[in-house]
Amino acid sequence: MVSGKVKIKNPTGLHLRPAGLFCKTAMQFDCKITVHKKTKHEDVTANAKSVLSVLGACIKSGDEIEIVSEGADEEEALKAMLSLVEDGLGE
Repeated sequence: MVSGKVKIKNPTGLHLRPAGLFCKTAMQFDCKITVHKKTKHEDVTANAKSVLSVLGACIKSGDEIEIVSEGADEEEALKAMLSLVEDGLGE
């Protein structure tokens, strides 16, 4: 299992289009990929391969998320997911 933290830079957060790109990228890997967001009141965990799960996490601009991957190609998956978020999720 590997993980990394990254801050959401794009001004609209993970709305439908970037969430779709995020999930599409995650689905290219065999390993399990989850997203964790901590708030003052709760910890939210989302399946990175499910658009509904990612949208349900309500990830906004400026939020710090932790991406966790575990499985056969976990290192490559984490690197790709972190890079995607750092590059602004296509926006």
